[in-house]
Amino acid sequence: MMEEKIYETLNEIFRDVFDDDEIVVDAKTNSDTIEDWDSLEHINLVVAIEKAFGLKFSMDEVTGMKDVGEMVEIIKARGTKLED
Repeated sequence: MMEEKIYETLNEIFRDVFDDDEIVVDAKTNSDTIEDWDSLEHINLVVAIEKAFGLKFSMDEVTGMKDVGEMVEIIKARGTKLED
């Protein structure tokens, strides 16, 4: 899957979850860079991403991801229903 398509999809998800059309995520985006990203929103975000990409993150992946870049690497490694 092309990384660009993953980021496009993640931007849509982040904008929806955080109700902010101005969000643009990149590899370094994390909970410190988005004001409303707390533990509850993290769960909502993970569920939305899993649904959109047709995958399930392991608990270690969910707790170990430091930023969006790590999330993208997991998505790329797994392949998803968004395959080109």
